[in-house]
Amino acid sequence: MFVAQGEQDMKEISEEVTLEGHIIDSWTLPKVFDAVMDLGGSFDLEEIRVGRKKDETSFARLKVMAASETQLDSILTALQQFGAVLVSRNDVRSEPAPCDGALPDSFYSTTHMPTEVRLNGKWVPVAGTEMDLVIIVERAKGLARMVPMADVRKGDAVVVGHEGIRVMPLDRPREREIFSFMANDVSSERPKLLVIEEIARQMQETRARGGKILVVAGPAIVHSGAGPRLAAMIRAGFVQALFGGNAIATHDVESVLLGTSLGMALRNGQPVEGGHRHHMQAINAIRRAGSLWQAVETGILREGIMYECIKNNVEMVLAGSVRDDGPLPDVIMDMAEAQRRMREAVKGVAMALMIATMLHSIATGNLLPASVKVVAVDINPAVVTKLADRGTFQALGLVTDAELFVRELAQALKI
Repeated sequence: MFVAQGEQDMKEISEEVTLEGHIIDSWTLPKVFDAVMDLGGSFDLEEIRVGRKKDETSFARLKVMAASETQLDSILTALQQFGAVLVSRNDVRSEPAPCDGALPDSFYSTTHMPTEVRLNGKWVPVAGTEMDLVIIVERAKGLARMVPMADVRKGDAVVVGHEGIRVMPLDRPREREIFSFMANDVSSERPKLLVIEEIARQMQETRARGGKILVVAGPAIVHSGAGPRLAAMIRAGFVQALFGGNAIATHDVESVLLGTSLGMALRNGQPVEGGHRHHMQAINAIRRAGSLWQAVETGILREGIMYECIKNNVEMVLAGSVRDDGPLPDVIMDMAEAQRRMREAVKGVAMALMIATMLHSIATGNLLPASVKVVAVDINPAVVTKLADRGTFQALGLVTDAELFVRELAQALKI
């Protein structure tokens, strides 16, 4: 029996947890050991069974010890993200929400991995996988769902504590593929062309099986001259949803109507006299038309990213901010409504490309289940790091210029 260092020095309370799956070759078990000790606890490894073949899983049972209930709670919270399950066979616990939009003190906060709860002695899948939500259970119906805090209503049965909950981390793919061994490897020196070709192949496979591809687009796509190539990808059917803000739409409209982006001529990168007001002219043209959709219908807008999204029925959510000029009529300024619309649009998304937009990328990453393949592209390596820090650990990061990425991707897709 292995006893973690320092166990004898503690006056402890404890819980037993189990882990099952590919916990050895995925390094899950060492990560669990580290998490316990990093949080000041200790453990006994009471039982372990190691799978001897690639298709065999492993099993471990640990007694986790801490000096206080608060410390043990923190440790168990961390371990559940690795798939640890309390040995106790009790049903999941719940307490009524004290009022609309508020939670019991000991509420359980979700991860973006598949989750089950035990209701009436049976494991029940929790619908609506997303990180940083809470779980509402309907015991009589045997149902459970993840719900944003703002949508909780007084009296809802909110899951609390750790009993009767199991999180199922994604299995490490048995073959080495790009999204398993390059995720979160934030390097500017990786072979970009090879990676982009693999991303294109994944996009083709996703489209062939009917999966949705989401693009989270920043204005640098237009400003760098890559707008027509993204428009071509949309036209070719490689984009089913697009998220962005007022800027990407305004830059796109300005580029189509005036040939500039922030007053810079896209044909040669030179400033245009009076160009500082071009983005306002673009916004004004759309506001006078009534909306982007009406601008397309009346022939004001005849090409570009927004045009292709509208013509090809791409689900488009433009979420605004306090710094927006205008904004365009299609931009959602109610943040709760924008989040609701984004949450609806990500249903069925199998792959997401996040290009040159940190805040929208982080917001979208929070909405995506861990099973979604995520590509984050930015000239700033901190963007991918921030995504990982906020839980989107599956993101594959490319540190490169938006125009180079979009151009090479379009070529790899043969469009």
